[in-house]
Amino acid sequence: KKLQEHKMNPLRIVSRVVAKTTVRSGTAYRASKRLGMLSSKRFVHMSPQQDNAASKLPSWGHHVGESAEYHRTSTRYTVSPREVLQSLDNKPQRLHLNPSTNGDHFSWGIVKLLRVVSDWYFKDDLVNRAMMLETVAAVPGMVAGMTHHLGSLRRVQHDNWIKTLLDEAENERMHLMTWMELHKPTFAEKMLILAVQGVVWNMFFFSYLFSPRYCHRFVGYLEEEAVKTYTHFLEMIDSGKIPNGPAPEVAIKYWGLPENATIRDVVLVVRADEMDHRDVNHTMSNYLGQHKSSDEYREINIKPSDLYTADYSSEHAEQASKKH
Repeated sequence: KKLQEHKMNPLRIVSRVVAKTTVRSGTAYRASKRLGMLSSKRFVHMSPQQDNAASKLPSWGHHVGESAEYHRTSTRYTVSPREVLQSLDNKPQRLHLNPSTNGDHFSWGIVKLLRVVSDWYFKDDLVNRAMMLETVAAVPGMVAGMTHHLGSLRRVQHDNWIKTLLDEAENERMHLMTWMELHKPTFAEKMLILAVQGVVWNMFFFSYLFSPRYCHRFVGYLEEEAVKTYTHFLEMIDSGKIPNGPAPEVAIKYWGLPENATIRDVVLVVRADEMDHRDVNHTMSNYLGQHKSSDEYREINIKPSDLYTADYSSEHAEQASKKH
């Protein structure tokens, strides 16, 4: 009735309210920024120390620090000076976990078959091999993380594995972004990637629904082979068969490498990432074998660290998680 009395269009009233709210919100934001309540770069509460640290992160897009911070959480090696690279060069390698069940033997058998096929197809073209295989390596973490994410929504419960699995997928994708700078895929290779991705995604998704334990074991064995491949990559560089050129800019920013970093330095940090994925997936598989209830293992944090590199056993990992 009041609208009719004043002969005002309801849409005009709504637009005026929205306009006033927007102006007031902008005024409140500017005032709070002057008082130091908000970061000058993002609409989030940050301490001066956090704000200063974020401003020093490299820019990945239009907003300095935001995208970079997201990407960099997917690897442990966000700062990799020469001392770190030297330690990674000398890092002891555990190349294989002996199968103990029929499922382990089956998973290991499939990985051995895939190794023979990839050796035959790529031979010693390791840059192309790394680029192509990383398009597949980023699939399992995303599938598993998505499955855990949806399960957490259905059960209305926490699931500490989601972040770890999605970080693995993002980390593998950043490997791809790095090798793509050194080898641009041809049209035929893109079609092959499309076909393989469709097959791998669907097969891994349905397999994970029925047996997540052996899916993680399968990924653990795949990562073992990735560690071997990158170790061979280092040997080829050292022997002069692969040129040790400058590292791509994306790799320097992502891993915090020295400005004069080389391809060999990139291979070192990529191999270290693969060691982490190997150990985390083997540990997850062990947990799934020992804890029958999802409530038991989903509350446990499994993160890449040297503790898991030292021992794959879930008992050891569980003790480590309690310490942290």
